[in-house]
Amino acid sequence: MNVIVEREKGLLELEKRINALRNLNSEQSLDLSAEIVALEEKYAQLQREIFGSMSPWEKVNMSRHPNRPVSSDFISELDAFDELHGDRHFRDDPAIIGGFAKLDGRRIIVIGQQRGRDTKENLRRNFGMVTPEGYRKVRRLIDLGARLGLPIVSFVDTKGADPGIGSEERSQSEAIAQCLYSLTIARVPVVAAVIGEGGSGGALALALADHVIMLENSVYSVASPEGCAAILWGDAGKAEEAAARLKLTSQDLRDFGIIDEIVAEPLGGAHREPAVVIAATLAAINNALSRLCAKVVDQLIEDRYRKYRRIGSWETGAREMVAAT
Repeated sequence: MNVIVEREKGLLELEKRINALRNLNSEQSLDLSAEIVALEEKYAQLQREIFGSMSPWEKVNMSRHPNRPVSSDFISELDAFDELHGDRHFRDDPAIIGGFAKLDGRRIIVIGQQRGRDTKENLRRNFGMVTPEGYRKVRRLIDLGARLGLPIVSFVDTKGADPGIGSEERSQSEAIAQCLYSLTIARVPVVAAVIGEGGSGGALALALADHVIMLENSVYSVASPEGCAAILWGDAGKAEEAAARLKLTSQDLRDFGIIDEIVAEPLGGAHREPAVVIAATLAAINNALSRLCAKVVDQLIEDRYRKYRRIGSWETGAREMVAAT
């Protein structure tokens, strides 16, 4: 059970009561302003208590909220979008949507990991868990953008790559590695936005970018908290502790230099004001593209190389201390 969804129930009940009183206030000549103000103050207080300072585990649950904006919500707000299908080897993977698009008049290639809004759509899209053919479609789109000189924009939102036997038989790890290679050598700007969960190599296959953006309550990690807990302690029930140790929040990752920018969310999460969050995210992407497109291509590639070489590096003093022990 999603802990955020459970805690929201009281807020939703208050919202209904406030709206009912507002309707009475306007439809019947009753002065209920004092009652409305009191409920609104209580609502604001509850919001601050629930969402004012969330733990890493609570942020994991927020990133999984069923009403959180998904990739198609962001893509639908672009100036134009023409979807391309298939990997030219096996089949089309509905967990990946991508194609030609325009953002603020700029032509781009856009790629997104797509979850469903209900059980039927989640089954069709495999809950956003991409198969090898999906990653081969990703690579095809990356190579197409590089060949045509179109910047690449990706939206990351997955628990991880599909773990099924069929995917392993069709070379899942090789398909992901080919995506990473194509992103490494692409001679066009690449901007990635983690909008929900960024799980393991399944997310990294779309996120090796010149500029990485995260929504405030999204997460990005080498493994899910449940998977990490099962590996380290043999108990997936310790996921909350694992979430705290993984340092998977947007603030942690910006401090480590793994991501470059955080897009703020309203109190209560991106699903409370999706249009505002989507507009802010697309503006951040557009600003990053404007800066990156001004670079000479060779400098762009060199900066990308240095960006990822820096990740995980030690300070000189730390290396000497470890060597001494």
